Amino acid sequence: MTRLLGLTTYLMSSTGRTARASLTASVARRGLRLWHVAVLEALVAAGSLSKGELATRLDINPSDIVKVVDDLGSQGYLACTRSATDRRRINVSATPAGRALLAELAEELAAVEADVLAPLTDGERAQLASLLGRLAS
Repeated sequence: MTRLLGLTTYLMSSTGRTARASLTASVARRGLRLWHVAVLEALVAAGSLSKGELATRLDINPSDIVKVVDDLGSQGYLACTRSATDRRRINVSATPAGRALLAELAEELAAVEADVLAPLTDGERAQLASLLGRLAS
C-alpha cells in the first residue's frame, strides 16, 4: 500500500474526492447539485445556449441536461424559449435570479476552496492551479 500512497495520481484522486465532497455539501445546503452550478456558469459565460449545446459543452448526457434545466427553471434561475428559426430547439439562458445565485455561490465556493487549500501558501496555491490547469487541458 505504501506504493499506492506514493503515487501523485492517487493523492490527486483522494484530494479531489475530499474537495468535491466539500463543494457538494456547500451547494446542497441550497438544494442544488454541482451540475446546477456548472449549467448556470456555462449560461452566464455564453449568454444563451440550446439544451444540446449545453449538454455538449459540459459533457452531460442530453437526457440529464433536461432534468438539470427543469430543476433550475422551476426555481426561476433559468428561462427557456423556443428558437425562432427551429421550433424544436429550446434555448436556455440564466435569469437575473440565476445570475444573483451564481454570485452568491461564488463566495461560498471560494470559502470551500480556501478551506481545502488552507495548508498551502498563496504561491503554492497559484502553482497548483497552474499545474492542474495544464493537466486539464
